[in-house]
Amino acid sequence: MPREARDKLAARPDLLIISDIISKGASVLDLGCGDGSLLHLLRGEKGIYPCGVEISQEKILECVRKGVPVVHGDLNEGLGDYADGSFDYVVLSQTIQAVKRPDLLLDEMVRVGREVLISILNIGCLTARCQLFFGGRMPVTKSLPSPWYDTPNIHLATIKDFRNLCRDKGVEIIREIPFGPTPAFMASAWPNLFAPTCVFVVRQDGGCADNP
Repeated sequence: MPREARDKLAARPDLLIISDIISKGASVLDLGCGDGSLLHLLRGEKGIYPCGVEISQEKILECVRKGVPVVHGDLNEGLGDYADGSFDYVVLSQTIQAVKRPDLLLDEMVRVGREVLISILNIGCLTARCQLFFGGRMPVTKSLPSPWYDTPNIHLATIKDFRNLCRDKGVEIIREIPFGPTPAFMASAWPNLFAPTCVFVVRQDGGCADNP
């Protein structure tokens, strides 16, 4: 079952990276959990204690079919139902750009989770830059496939933008994992230019790490 669940996430390498980071037996809150595939995988592989938050009724039903505990919730309303430090990990995958106030949600996530795992879409990657520079239009890429008039992404940002947000909020960046179709050394050396996606591991308190 874990192998099958992992295969289903092949199109979402950020979720596989996140699953590899999470410890066995941890409590995990997945915000915007979709159909529950990540939590389903983690419960099968690592025996985690899962909880999902999702706004789509259709996707909630899919979570239920997988046996994944899920509650209906709107991330724009915050996480007031959860106590400080109530989860080992809080996960937000490719969703922070779709909420009204990413800064306020970040505050809530580091309050609720001992560690927070966030994957972001990087509008600063080379493909997007070239489309904007040479084409003069908002980029449409593999990671950002929707045109500007039909997209849930209302706060697109770069990797540097997210680093700066963490710095301004006093949120510590423990780890960055930039990746994409380019060679790994290029994504690692120049992530803001060559990594269309990046997974951040962050936590409350402390200064941000210095990054290139």
